Amino acid sequence: MNTWQEGRPGGGGNGGGAYGRGGGNAAEPPLPAGLNPRGPGAPAPRQPQEYGQAQPPAQAPGYGSAQGYGQPQAYGQLGGRPGVPAQGQGAPGGPGAPGEPITPGGTQPPAARPSRWPRRRIVKWSVFGVLIAVMVTAVSTWFWADSKLNHENVLADYPGRPAAGKGTNWLIVGSDSRNGLSDSQEEDLHTGHAGGKRSDSMMILHIGDGGNTLMSIPRDSWVPIPEHTGDNGKPVKATTSKINSAFASGGGKLLAQTVELNTGLRIDHYAEIGFAGFVGIVDSVGGVDMCIDQDVKDKDSGLDLKAGCQSLTGTQALAFVRQRHQMADQDLGRMRNQQKFLGALAKQAASPATVLNPFTFYPLVDSGLGTLIVDDDAGLTDLGSLFLAMKDVNGGDGKSITVPIANPDFRTNTGESAVKWDSAKAKQVFDAFKNDTAVPDVK
Repeated sequence: MNTWQEGRPGGGGNGGGAYGRGGGNAAEPPLPAGLNPRGPGAPAPRQPQEYGQAQPPAQAPGYGSAQGYGQPQAYGQLGGRPGVPAQGQGAPGGPGAPGEPITPGGTQPPAARPSRWPRRRIVKWSVFGVLIAVMVTAVSTWFWADSKLNHENVLADYPGRPAAGKGTNWLIVGSDSRNGLSDSQEEDLHTGHAGGKRSDSMMILHIGDGGNTLMSIPRDSWVPIPEHTGDNGKPVKATTSKINSAFASGGGKLLAQTVELNTGLRIDHYAEIGFAGFVGIVDSVGGVDMCIDQDVKDKDSGLDLKAGCQSLTGTQALAFVRQRHQMADQDLGRMRNQQKFLGALAKQAASPATVLNPFTFYPLVDSGLGTLIVDDDAGLTDLGSLFLAMKDVNGGDGKSITVPIANPDFRTNTGESAVKWDSAKAKQVFDAFKNDTAVPDVK
């Protein structure tokens, strides 16, 4: 009789033996604690099942077994609840899935974190985004500023117009137009209420390789004025008169033609600004720093300044460039003040503190360009060159002069007081402009 068979209740069956058929379902008695290979107190290992015993529920292949059915599990605990993977094994794709490393003891390495962008890539795309935003802002600002310009067909061709010379010649006109001013503003600025517009100042700015030169033209200059069409549409014969009358009769177009006729220079660009625009530009840059040589108090312009360096508001600046009664030479002294002030204004308007500050740049563009009249071909780039040239003149890299004068109190045949040019010396200056050579020192 088989000893294993005898020792098991319900043993027996055909053929006997430990693995014979017909055995009972009773389990083998547990090993003594001293003989248990897993140590005292540990549960006895699962015993091999005999044929004929009840089988545990089948497990799906890959769950809880290496082969799929009833085999000991690799690494980790032997056995476990039926149908539940033991530690170290798992569902396909989970811990312990085929193809994934399993550490001894049944533990799975921690799952890798999701990949993140390298810092270098984040920095690169951030910089790229900032550059795109800057470009979009710059382009939008450019078109917005360009739309502010008021273009007029001032420099139209006509028979006998001078040929283009070297360099670039700007005709800059400050008009006494009250356009844009309310009645109260006219009172505050002491401008009066006259309609229309007359030239309050006029200058030629020559920009070239031979140096930048700003030349003032007295508004009372006695010069020939060409034939033109009057406001009523009728032709007006050529005459000799004060140059200011050309602007009053035919605006910028007739003034430009008169300047070209008397200088032999071709005017390449034209810029005109009225009282309102002038005050707006000065106020938008926060005032303009000026050093006043002596106390100035002028009833007509309303100016009241003490000697010394100070910042002029728009109202003060307008009075400063208009007043002349404190000057011994009247208009000629006023032109010197105008040149000095415009250079200081250009320096401040073109400074990085103004251009790079949106709180000053946008008001400057809005108030300045919105009231500025330019010729049809002038654009923002040309205006940029104008301001930089004015800045150079003020900084000492250029020259400020007045057209050479023979008689500042010339008496006309009508008894008027006018300014007579020195034809010979004036021609030297005009030729230097035309040929873009150094302007001679003439007085």
